[in-house]
Amino acid sequence: MQITGVISKGVDFIGRQPRDWKVTVARQSLHRFFYQLNFPYQSIYTMGLGASVTQLGIANTAGLAVGGLLSPLSGWLVDRIGTKVIYLLGVGLVAMSYITYGVAQNWPIIIVAMIAYWVGFRISATSCSVICANSLLNEERATGMNLCGTLASALVIVSPMLGAFLVTTFGGVNVSGIRPLFFVSLIGMIIAFILILTQLSNRRWGSPGEAKPSFFQGISQVFKHGHNLKRWLAISSMTYLPMGMVLPFTQVFAYEVKGADQYVLGAMVTGMALTSLVFGIPVGRLADKIGRKKVVYLIAPLFYASSLILIWAPSPGFLIMAGVLQGFFVLALPITGAMSAELVPPDQMGRWMGVLGLFRGLIAAVAAFLAGAIWDNIGPQYLFLTVIGLDLLIRIPLLVGMPETLGAVRITEDGG
Repeated sequence: MQITGVISKGVDFIGRQPRDWKVTVARQSLHRFFYQLNFPYQSIYTMGLGASVTQLGIANTAGLAVGGLLSPLSGWLVDRIGTKVIYLLGVGLVAMSYITYGVAQNWPIIIVAMIAYWVGFRISATSCSVICANSLLNEERATGMNLCGTLASALVIVSPMLGAFLVTTFGGVNVSGIRPLFFVSLIGMIIAFILILTQLSNRRWGSPGEAKPSFFQGISQVFKHGHNLKRWLAISSMTYLPMGMVLPFTQVFAYEVKGADQYVLGAMVTGMALTSLVFGIPVGRLADKIGRKKVVYLIAPLFYASSLILIWAPSPGFLIMAGVLQGFFVLALPITGAMSAELVPPDQMGRWMGVLGLFRGLIAAVAAFLAGAIWDNIGPQYLFLTVIGLDLLIRIPLLVGMPETLGAVRITEDGG
């Protein structure tokens, strides 16, 4: 009976949300399903094409840096012309990245694939974030953002093991066995493109007749509305540090150092998705009741534990446990996103998300390069320990001084 009640509330929540939010949730689910199909093998594939771990870090750095640099432009365009065209461009670039992965014959070509992916990811994520932020009420925002991840996780539970089956079918954990996954993922991006093209509106927040600021005027305008935006840039960027310093190297560590096979690699990613599926809605509801900051404090140690267990893991079961706990990093992102959305007016959301994407991308790019260098010159386990240390010394102290945003009244377009 209790489960039925939870499902009923979830259906009611989804039913009262705007159509664009539902469309972007569906797009996000498609993206994550097909991304997680090939994600466990991306780094292994790149190294199979001849890259060292340092060169793997360089490829990730290039993609994250270019994606970050172009993020403010995409945010400005979202505020200026609406979400739909920018969204389509982002999804199209992700599709191009999968084509490039699929035809690559040497590792430098992966740099092109990485750039296409991260530029596409940042552009589509900006549109997605703007729609999500401006569609949800303050007291429901964390719930809605985590519900989006929960629905995606329901599909992602299947995709890593499907990927493992396909890798086995096509020849095992090697270039030939992994290559077909990218063409399968391409099909998913074509479906997502058609979904956005046919179902999403081109809503633009703000008054139709208002003056459109230039790029630099628009960016500077955002920072006039809050005293904590610069602090939040640092906090948000540090939150995304594992995107460049942990996630690209976890599967390589499990495969190279711990001897994991394709099924263990797939199970680790499935474990991440299972965490989101089970805890996504409760964590979102908790953040909407007790505050975003308190939930971040609760989640952080669980993510630290995932890295420590990964380093120590004496058997495949512990590697899978590390993957399960790594899922709490995924849960922290919507909570951070909710706070980000509650700091600026709706008509400036695109620019603000673009600026956040810039700093997140650049910090993650530097982190990816450092991670490769640490792996090759000091030891692979130290890159995971470095992330824990930086989080404890920089992000958490900065977050302590940040006001709670739950219940905050955002400035509206007319200044009310």
